[in-house]
This record gives sequence, structure tokens and C-alpha cells, in this order.
Amino acid sequence: MTSTVLNTADYQPQLDEKAARIQDLLSDFETPELEVFASPAEHYRMRAEFRVWHEGEELYYIMFNQHTREKYRVDQFPAASRLINDLMPMLLDAIKPIKTLRHKLFQVDFLSTLSGEILVSMLYHRQLDDEWTQAAKQLKQRLNDEGFKLNLIGRARKMKIVLDQDFVIEELKVHDKTLTYKQVENSFTQPNGEVAQKMLEWAVDCTRDSAGDLLELYCGNGNFSLALAPNFERVLATELAKPSVDSAQYNIAVNNIENVQIIRMSAEDFTDAMAGKREFRRLKDQNVDLQSYNCNTIFVDPPRSGMDDGTCRMVQGYDNIMYISCNPETLRDNLAILTETHNITRFALFDQFPYTHHMEAGVVLERK
Repeated sequence: MTSTVLNTADYQPQLDEKAARIQDLLSDFETPELEVFASPAEHYRMRAEFRVWHEGEELYYIMFNQHTREKYRVDQFPAASRLINDLMPMLLDAIKPIKTLRHKLFQVDFLSTLSGEILVSMLYHRQLDDEWTQAAKQLKQRLNDEGFKLNLIGRARKMKIVLDQDFVIEELKVHDKTLTYKQVENSFTQPNGEVAQKMLEWAVDCTRDSAGDLLELYCGNGNFSLALAPNFERVLATELAKPSVDSAQYNIAVNNIENVQIIRMSAEDFTDAMAGKREFRRLKDQNVDLQSYNCNTIFVDPPRSGMDDGTCRMVQGYDNIMYISCNPETLRDNLAILTETHNITRFALFDQFPYTHHMEAGVVLERK
């Protein structure tokens, strides 16, 4: 058996180094004391992708060294959830003797949850047929008989066969509440479930005494929108990716939340709509009257590229700003604009990606 090694003794030093690095990165700004939210030292990743290597009758997972691109065998992956590690060997053992399942299988993707559900996508360099579907159904049944809550997807060029659903239902605890989230294959979800819960709790705490409505840009599947809804009269949220919007609508309904509305728009288009530069039919179609909202607070969770200058200027129009960033360098660039009018009152580091250089940060700003 081959296992990628995590030296858990290195966890705290790497977290301390990140804390020092992000404070140095944002040293040009007046920041309050950094709040640091640690990850579990192992079994923290809810997603994992492995290439599949064929060697005679043998079949095993491989990964590639990021620097040398050399492949190495992986039988266990301590960074991934226990659920993924439990399933990894059983899945391959079940596939090996079945030719139609193993033939030209080149990748397996896992999406797991804290709730116990798991989704497996099997990717092929060939077209899939009825024989594959029947064998995959039997594979799914066999693994569920072993105690897994598993769904399967077969993918090939321009093909996708779903057995029986292409999503998992996650449950995240936010203080004394449990929120339910639909997470769709190949859509963005927070990779570290335990830290995702800490991020939601931090956001709720930061906005607990808020007044008026919340505007959220880049809302994804409504991850933060649902948790923050009780702190505001109404939440108006935007997201461009259709699968994420569909998931957000599902999540609003399943959690019985009545004060959140999701609009499918880019942040840039929404900026134009708020400024009255353009009219958008989709706003009229959804009976969204932007003027009726009393948004004192704006929440942004932009992509790695951060916000463009126009969106930053629009964001400055709100008394309270909460900014979650997966790239502190673009956060620093955006803060150069936002701190012209606002002071940073909360500052947090969330260790979503242990043992890597990646950092997730949160800042709260209030108008000067």
C-alpha cells in the first residue's frame, strides 16, 4: 500500500507561517488583531481527483509531483476525508474484475460530505454503452450494500451518465443551526468542510447586530446567503453560473428561508444596474425592484482575480463591507481602494488549504 504522507507535526508551524505572511502582505493597512481559524491536520479535503494507472491486470490511483511531474502511486490520501479514503480501495477492487468498467478508465473524482453522502465520477477515453450502465448500476448497489451513501457518474467525450443524481446533499452546522446544501458535481463548493463551517460562523458573528438588507455578490450556491439571512431583513444575492444559481434556489427552499432572493447576473452587470446605467429584463422578469432594498451591508466573495475597479467603487457605497478572499494579493489591491472610505474592523485567516501556499482571508470594513 502506498500513502501520500502528511507530517501532522508540521501543521501548526505552516499555519503560523501563513499568519505571519498575510499580516506582512497587508501591513500597509491598519488591521485589527488577526483571527486564525485552523483546519483539521488531516482528512480535511472533501474533494479529490486521481488519475487511474493500468499495469497488466493491476489498477491503481496515481498523482503527479507538482514540480517534477513524475507520477506516484496513491492507495491512501490522508488529506482527503475519511469517507474518500474508505471508498478508494473498495471502488478499485470492485472495478478490477469487470472489463467494461475498467476499460479505458483514466480518472476518478470524489466529492464527499460531512453528512455522509459521496459522489464518484468515473472518466473514460471511450464512449459508454448499455453494458457499462448495467455494470455501473451493479457497482453502485454493491458499494451501497457495504454502507456507503453513493451515487455514480460516468463521463466520456460529450457523454454523461448519471446514477442516480449528480449532486450530494451536505449539512453544515452554524452555531446551533444545521443548514442543508445541494452541491453539484463540477460546481464550486468549499473544499474544506470543517473550515467552511468556521467561516460561516465568523460571518454570522460579524453581522449579528446588522440593520437593513444585505447585498451579496458572487453568492455561488447560497453558501453564505443562507447562514446570514437571519441577521438581515432581506438578502439580495447575485451569481452568474447557472448550476450554482439552481443549487441556491434549491437550498433556499429546502431550508425554508423566505427572505433571500438570487439573481443570475455578473457583478459587473449588477454594478451597472445599481448605478442606473442600464435596465435588465431579468430583473423585471423576477419582479426585483432594486430601489426597494435598504442595503447597508454588502458581502463579496470574488474569484482569485478579485474585483475590478468599478465594482470596488460600487462596493464603497455601502456602510459595511464583508470581503472573503481566496487570493490575499488581489485583496490587498482591492483594499487600497476600499480603505479610502472604510476602516478594517475584523481580519481573519481561514486555513482552507493546509500545507499549501494558498490562503483564505476575511475582512470586515466599516465606513469612516
